Amino acid sequence: MSEFLLTVLTFPTLAYSVVLAVCTIYWALAATGLVETDALDGLLGGDGDVGDSSGAAAMLSRLGLSGVPVMVVITVLAFVGWLGTYFVHLLLLAHLGDTLRPVIGAAVAVAMLVPGIFATSALLRPLGRWLLKLRPPRDPSILGRVAVVSTPEVSVDYGMATVDDGGAGLVLQVRDQEPGRFKRGDRVVLIEYLDAQHAYRVIPERQFQAL
Repeated sequence: MSEFLLTVLTFPTLAYSVVLAVCTIYWALAATGLVETDALDGLLGGDGDVGDSSGAAAMLSRLGLSGVPVMVVITVLAFVGWLGTYFVHLLLLAHLGDTLRPVIGAAVAVAMLVPGIFATSALLRPLGRWLLKLRPPRDPSILGRVAVVSTPEVSVDYGMATVDDGGAGLVLQVRDQEPGRFKRGDRVVLIEYLDAQHAYRVIPERQFQAL
């Protein structure tokens, strides 16, 4: 047990141990209802400078993780990284001198993100597909409806918009073949449902009215 704790509390495993501890606290709070399980998902399309994180949403989409809560992705990634650094420390770093250990340890901590990302994608991709299947079927009547863009941009693989349904509003995935022409707050019209992406293709409201 002492060797285990020593490894867990030694860099580079310590870095991932801290992230896992934060994730554990988060899930404990989520279990009590104090935070939402998808509370961090809004950061991908939040206000202010956070909007720059739209690239993270696009990356999740490319990895096949659309629909998977961000904290689930972070937790699995941290666990995979923790396992990797733990065994690298046991088999290699523990036998190095005090001079080399911090340098190589830092390199290992960063390098472990690469296999961690691919392992996380492989593990969670089935979950993403399952969550997409749980979504309610689309309502054909919303085609032709006006929506308001809620993300910093809309591209071929990223974007969200809200449709006023008289209630809380429908939050939908939207796509555009001309990246960069929409920004948050723009009014668009849903013209086509893209089955493969579970999203709607949109055009500017003015363009739709001119048809």
